[in-house]
Amino acid sequence: MRTRHSTGSGTDAPDSVPDPQAGAATGRLARGKQTSFELTLVSHPLCPYVQRAAIALLEKGIPFQRVMIDLDDKPDWFAALSPLGKVPLLRVPRPDGSEAVLFESNVICEYIEETGAGVKLHPDDPLERARHRAWMDFGSAILADLWTLETTSDAAAYETKRKALVGRFARVEETLGQGPYFAGEAFGLVDAVFAPVFRYFDVFDRITETGIFDHTPRVRAWRAALSARQSVRDAVDADYPARLREFLVRHGAHMLTLAA
Repeated sequence: MRTRHSTGSGTDAPDSVPDPQAGAATGRLARGKQTSFELTLVSHPLCPYVQRAAIALLEKGIPFQRVMIDLDDKPDWFAALSPLGKVPLLRVPRPDGSEAVLFESNVICEYIEETGAGVKLHPDDPLERARHRAWMDFGSAILADLWTLETTSDAAAYETKRKALVGRFARVEETLGQGPYFAGEAFGLVDAVFAPVFRYFDVFDRITETGIFDHTPRVRAWRAALSARQSVRDAVDADYPARLREFLVRHGAHMLTLAA
């Protein structure tokens, strides 16, 4: 499945060409320079790491096309391109016709920030920039806990991870300022990392009350601000909630047994 994002505005037009090797449309990559190619984001519909890269591209207004793959039935071309067998991948055509393939979501986000025109998604100050990168890694650690929370069928494991997440978000609460975003008025890559984290809870909250955000008012306000942002909303398809619910069912998630 392929989707093309032509302006970063979130208006998607389906591409009838399924071949991931097909040519790309005109895009913008280097600062202030028009190029004759487009980036390709190799994706999975539920992957939060893909979402952070998509949000960065959308915020920058960089045209890209998205190719969806089934991680349970990986195509041969994907296995050949991905050293870790994971998404996202960013396929970057070079002017000479060759191609570079980037893997690891934070690396992809940094590349987008360094090469893309448009708004800055990192602070200029080196110390603040390093601090933001550390919080991006903290967001990835939260995702590791979330994986167990959503997939375990064991009540004790669920509760252990639920409490771990309460503690992690308490640390985030201590760090946040007045908002609306991580660094105040400016949306950045830390926001792009945490937005997919909060999206999980949009589905979880319809199933059960986790209590994870009960004592974190600043985190709750941040979550609300991110969920309303257009790039965040456009980083997934409309069927994301249904797909995530199906994923929980498939894993026999303990969370489902807590439904009211």
